[in-house]
Amino acid sequence: MKIYNDKSDEQLISLYVDGKNEAFDALLERHKDRLYMYIYHSVKNEDAADDIFQDTFVKAIMTIKQGRYVENGHFPAWITRIAHNLIIDYFRQVKAENLQSTDDDEVNILNRKELADGTIEENIVTNQIHDDVRKLVKALPESQREVLIMRYYKNMSFKEIADTTGVSINTALGRMRYAILNMRRMADEHNVVLTL
Repeated sequence: MKIYNDKSDEQLISLYVDGKNEAFDALLERHKDRLYMYIYHSVKNEDAADDIFQDTFVKAIMTIKQGRYVENGHFPAWITRIAHNLIIDYFRQVKAENLQSTDDDEVNILNRKELADGTIEENIVTNQIHDDVRKLVKALPESQREVLIMRYYKNMSFKEIADTTGVSINTALGRMRYAILNMRRMADEHNVVLTL
């Protein structure tokens, strides 16, 4: 990876687009500490910071791979803006989850759907969705299935996944991206609905 140290961010991105995954690893290594500290100081929660950090680079990878990254010599500002937008989304979600007024006599804060047992119909649909997801996961290529299971079922970070599987973080992120894309494609092809 030392061969990439003298390259600019834009050169690394070009190399990555040309298939040199190590170039993105060098880019990640170059900016990860500053970006992680920015995220952590914003959310002040280690788990949330880890998730936002990983989501930032997944989004960056997808944007670059789709050819939507515009070279302007400001990669650090661009990646920070992605993180900033994800931080805003995080706080909106937290606010939405916690927003409930007790001043309104008409509102019973304990009368919420998520606190109630589902109807028999909802339970059947939920079980069917879980069964469909398991089938889709089982149909994935082994490398994609492995990363998806580690991330969503074992709650491992992409760094932990990379260390466990012996691949780069970039490769782990790529496998996760392709796993999700493949699951969506298979769901569409088989008319599988994965929402209530």
